[in-house]
Amino acid sequence: MKTACIHCGAEHWLRDVEFGGHSKVQFKCSKCAKTTIVEIKRPTDSTVVMTPLPSFARGAAASSHLDLPPPDRGLQLPANKKVVLSILSGPSKGESHTLSKPRVVLGRKGADVALSDPEISRHHCLLEVRDTYINVKDMDSTNGTFYEEERVRAAMLRDGTEFRIGGSLIRVNFQGK
Repeated sequence: MKTACIHCGAEHWLRDVEFGGHSKVQFKCSKCAKTTIVEIKRPTDSTVVMTPLPSFARGAAASSHLDLPPPDRGLQLPANKKVVLSILSGPSKGESHTLSKPRVVLGRKGADVALSDPEISRHHCLLEVRDTYINVKDMDSTNGTFYEEERVRAAMLRDGTEFRIGGSLIRVNFQGK
């Protein structure tokens, strides 16, 4: 993070590891030798680790009801290809899942495609196939959905694209039948 001394204006680079999870960090200016305190403002969409997990995020939470909006008419699996999700890393590494319908929920036990990754929410993200591409939508998961190492609410996936949920890296492939 780039910051400046409040006394002389000299610019300084602070590494994220120096914050140690604190909301404020103090440094001594290399130019004027005076101390500056910097308040760290975290982005609203950054992942926050909560210990212990609140009841809504635990595997045995009381409410497991999934209330999805109705699917639109544009959703369809490709006619001459099958859509395969390959798990490249994480606890389910090596597994592959062929989609049997154009709209599926990825998550833990009870999801359409269930992965045994404890960092994944029960209903983590929604995949909607539109013939030659897939829309992935995060379902307000605790640990987020990542595309190209950026946390996203939604992304468009094409053949060969990879995305991450929890500790699982997943590749999308459109394969001939």
